[in-house]
Amino acid sequence: MSQAVGLVELSSVAAGFAAADAMLKTADVQLLVCRSICSGKYMVIIGGEVAAVGAAVDVGSAVEPHALIDRTVIPNVHPTILPALAGTNQVETRNALGILEAFSVASLIEGADEAVKAANVELIEIRLAMALGGKAFATMTGETSAVQAALAAGAAKIGEKGLLVNSVLIPAPRPELFREHI
Repeated sequence: MSQAVGLVELSSVAAGFAAADAMLKTADVQLLVCRSICSGKYMVIIGGEVAAVGAAVDVGSAVEPHALIDRTVIPNVHPTILPALAGTNQVETRNALGILEAFSVASLIEGADEAVKAANVELIEIRLAMALGGKAFATMTGETSAVQAALAAGAAKIGEKGLLVNSVLIPAPRPELFREHI
């Protein structure tokens, strides 16, 4: 029984409501997040078994295809992704800070998942499109070489869609940078 996370990101709030309803009626999935985001977009994040999540995302993406910005299904999602979305990951900051930034919510979650699977890093937070002009970012910490490897993997994943804004490694960050996150 593999767990997955699925996401549909739309350019219309009304289309987002319709997509969320269709997704929940299609398969046995759990609604994780359903809300408007900057700049007038809407996102629906669901969880459940891989096949159910895939079917629901397919249906949600087809409700109003002209409004679809991005979509994803991540099978075997890393266990730190959902707590990072909620801002509840408790981490001990280490030698480096890494920041991944993307133009879409879906691509950022894909990149963050790829990053934490690629190297021994801890996600601090995943911030999705609120007060960000519709962009999203993830922060992570670990040994400098691990953060560098994680950023490379995450940036490559986001870059596959052409939605990478930036990827930054800060070795030995000042503790003040973490105050907002802790």
